[in-house]
Amino acid sequence: MENTSGKGSAFANFNALTNDPDSVECAELMRNMAKLFRHVVDRCDDEQIAKYDEVLCQLAEIVEAEARADVAEMLAPLSRAPGSVVIMLANDKIEVAAPLLEFSSVLSDDDLIEIVQAQSEGHRFAIAGRNPVTDRVGSEIVKCGDNATVLRLVENENAEIGDGTGGSLLKRAGKDREIAMGLGLRRDIDWKEIHARLSIAGQRAVRHLANADSFVEKEEIEEAQAVVLNRIKNEVGFNAKEWKVAWGQVKALADRRQFNLSSLERFCRFGYGHHVASALAILLRVKPEVLVKWLAAQDTGALTVAIRALNFDPELFQRVMVTLPWRDKVSREDAAEAAQKYATLSREDARDIFEMWRSHSFAKNGNPERQQSVNVA
Repeated sequence: MENTSGKGSAFANFNALTNDPDSVECAELMRNMAKLFRHVVDRCDDEQIAKYDEVLCQLAEIVEAEARADVAEMLAPLSRAPGSVVIMLANDKIEVAAPLLEFSSVLSDDDLIEIVQAQSEGHRFAIAGRNPVTDRVGSEIVKCGDNATVLRLVENENAEIGDGTGGSLLKRAGKDREIAMGLGLRRDIDWKEIHARLSIAGQRAVRHLANADSFVEKEEIEEAQAVVLNRIKNEVGFNAKEWKVAWGQVKALADRRQFNLSSLERFCRFGYGHHVASALAILLRVKPEVLVKWLAAQDTGALTVAIRALNFDPELFQRVMVTLPWRDKVSREDAAEAAQKYATLSREDARDIFEMWRSHSFAKNGNPERQQSVNVA
């Protein structure tokens, strides 16, 4: 059992091989470590996953493409995988990267967009077949991909054709008969609705930027459109499948030491509600189940105290509260009450309440992260 903790023979063998690396032995070790990780990932903590990540990355630099491809295939189905090695292999040659690009939920939209922009047509073609392909990613594929890749996106029933992708596809369809025919077969696209939301989003972006005396860039309008779409989706509420994907992606970002407050602000900007909740769980150092229970119970009081303990500025607090995927959309009255409590509660008092909750929960349950709510008088 020792090797499941990241301190057993597999790691010892790696340390020995680094002194006099043999490509065949390293390849076999990398495969075995990936197999082991796949079997024990549910019992690994963050430190243990980081150890696997470090060693697999170092082995990936030594072994041949065949071994890297085998490991990529093993990691692709996992909802929790070492973030750095996943990114490394996803940016590898397409023979290695393909299974991750098509199936890994650990890769975020931002990761995929970077790959679409920087890697080969084969990488773009693989991403175009994912389940799902979000509108942001699809829009970038349409901008960068060749006709075969765009056609695969159009034919992918799991590709979201929204404002960003839809507008770009219309332009491509005017020049390519196959793409036009493919779009004609999609019965799930409401072009009138896309056009209407494009207009609303564009007007909002122009109005917002005009008030700031800023020049309106096309990218800023597209960003506003993405925000509108995601906020519409978040009004539907918490979704277990989307939560699982978001949690894996945010944890992978943390594995790569790329998670910070700017990440949370970016999630808010694009309306990624489940990612915002995952980010809060990491910042608060509570189990994800705690955030899920708060969202399910519409416990705005608990979130108010917790976020005040983190000392967010009031504007970010309000953006977080309206972006989170609550069970039901938070009413204006509840949002106003939360904002008022946030303004009157000091950071010191919030930290005292939050730590008291931890201590009480630990004494009661042996685990401070199982408590479901915080009482805010």
